[in-house]
Amino acid sequence: MKPPHDNRRGGSGRPPFDHAQGRGDAGPRPFGQGGGPRRDHGQGGERHDQSRGQGQNERWKGPGERREHREAQGGPFQGPRDRDQRGPRPQGQGGQPRPHREGGEKNFHRGPRPQHHDGPRRGSEAPRGAMWLYGMHAVAAALANPNRRLRRLLVTEETAATLAQRLPQPWPLAPETVERSRLDHLLGRDVVHQGAALLADPLAPPSLQSVLDRTGPIVVLDQVSDPRNVGAILRSAASFGAAAVIAQERNAPEETGALAKAASGALETMPLVRAVNIARTLIALKAANIWCVGLDAGGGTLSGPALAGRRVALVLGAEGEGLRRLTRETCDEVAGFPMQGSVGSLNVSAAAAVALYELTRRS
Repeated sequence: MKPPHDNRRGGSGRPPFDHAQGRGDAGPRPFGQGGGPRRDHGQGGERHDQSRGQGQNERWKGPGERREHREAQGGPFQGPRDRDQRGPRPQGQGGQPRPHREGGEKNFHRGPRPQHHDGPRRGSEAPRGAMWLYGMHAVAAALANPNRRLRRLLVTEETAATLAQRLPQPWPLAPETVERSRLDHLLGRDVVHQGAALLADPLAPPSLQSVLDRTGPIVVLDQVSDPRNVGAILRSAASFGAAAVIAQERNAPEETGALAKAASGALETMPLVRAVNIARTLIALKAANIWCVGLDAGGGTLSGPALAGRRVALVLGAEGEGLRRLTRETCDEVAGFPMQGSVGSLNVSAAAAVALYELTRRS
């Protein structure tokens, strides 16, 4: 048995074909494993295998050899860089031009691929790492926050006057007066921007130690993913004097315009801490003499007067799933609210508001 040839991937024992001119008497070439019949190029019967890398014996010709081969046939060599100067594409094998496909089928001259957006568009003016805040309360609070890096302020003429009444000038940056249609195009028609949009950088998340130095209860969110719920919880936390809101670094929404709009300005005043691991964060809170209470309908009844002598961290689970097992087991206790009627649960943001209000009833 003859050893396989080195220049053939499949290790076939057949000898390589003769590449010299005048081999037209070599007989018909059998079909290979990965290729079709041979094609004749030029005169003299010289054949060139077009199925390189498919298990054929023909040695692939490099760019220089292909150029010499093409020029020998009377035509210029057209490599990858010459495709723009080739002119119109030749017709198919049947001699008929390719028909133009319509009706939503594949088109070789299609335009740019459409983009899908879950929220407001960044717009062509938004650099990487920045975001658009919108809404009267969110924009006014961001303008008044010295820790927020601001880039551009777009307002309608009517909104500029209303914003000046809420936040007296001078502002940190000069406003640009635009039409409402410009904001609709920039943010999306479904966004309630109230005629104000502010391009800004996200806030730097505070440390857990800075939260422990503040007074008031703490709200811990275990994989709450809806940005509007997180924004509403920030608003309730600011209203009832909470120290901070802690959310997971992953499986939690980033700081967006929708979150800031739902927070109604509380994003600028209520610290939003990012934790890598919720269970370890609860252990750190317990080490700081903070009583961790998980909110769940399967526990006891949450009572503000019973917790009057303790600093409390309220732990809320994800929408629909509730607290995870490890989070629930790490809490000091699990409590809920007495529910009446056919509805047996509350939205996570509504539950946070009720629980924070209950903690204020300590007398």
